[in-house]
Amino acid sequence: MEEILRRELGTSVLRRAGHSGGGCISQGESFHTDHGRIYVKVNSRAEARRMFDGEMASLTALLQTNTVKVPKPMKVIDHPESGALFVMEHLDMRGLNRHAEKLGTQLADLHLHNKKLGEKLKKDQNTIGQSEEQTGVQFVEKFGFHTVTCCGYLPQVNEWQQDWVIFYARQRIQPQMDMIEKNSGDREAKELWAQLQLKIPSLFGDMEIIPALLHGDLWGGNVAEDDSGPVIFDPASFYGHSEYELAIAGMFGGFSSSFYSAYHSKIPKAPGFDKRLKLYQLFHYMNHWNHFGGGYRGSSINIMRNLVK
Repeated sequence: MEEILRRELGTSVLRRAGHSGGGCISQGESFHTDHGRIYVKVNSRAEARRMFDGEMASLTALLQTNTVKVPKPMKVIDHPESGALFVMEHLDMRGLNRHAEKLGTQLADLHLHNKKLGEKLKKDQNTIGQSEEQTGVQFVEKFGFHTVTCCGYLPQVNEWQQDWVIFYARQRIQPQMDMIEKNSGDREAKELWAQLQLKIPSLFGDMEIIPALLHGDLWGGNVAEDDSGPVIFDPASFYGHSEYELAIAGMFGGFSSSFYSAYHSKIPKAPGFDKRLKLYQLFHYMNHWNHFGGGYRGSSINIMRNLVK
């Protein structure tokens, strides 16, 4: 691996920095190089390249909003034996503590970023002789993303869609249900999903949902802080409903009341928020079911039962 990194990064210095880590999907390690410290994620799965390409695109998109700190992505490298490496900036991170409130504010800024671009675009179109100056980030009017991203190692269907409710049902829950059916043939899950599909539109009423760039997998293990403030990492980004982001955040803990207060002071809860949050948690429970097995079946079934009542 070190020989590959030296060649691909054009560095003569490559010395282990003593920081290693990783989760249930990939492993990682830090190195000193000619260009400063780097962090390298390693995954030997056949689908690692697709997973890391999606993560690099996600980090790039998040970075361009200039709202919340993420590690700067550098390069995805194929491993000659199997899998891939993902090289990014090394950050000295520790657990989120002092900067929880600031993260709530910055996450809301991230979610409002595309909306503000849309408002500026509309204002410029109504201004005679407006400048043709272009920023790097353009307003996005549909739901989806320009490339595949993975939540865990499973790919997300990110084809652009005009309607959020259709996008969520067809491109988030349905692929999870297809995998469950293929792997376990769970009849109850299939029957409940058939009922829930009919109910989903009523959970949204006449809400206007403007696409928001999401981190996409914002649980407590993917947030931290450094001396400058909060950091988020390991994203699975796409443009979706801002409420979706808070679903997995509420499933496994790690977020304080100050985080939620700061967030909702900028993006208040809309009517029906709590039911929609359960609908969004359904994706993550099913995704865990497909990753880690039937231990997550009960939570998935309970959510569907409660939502179809």
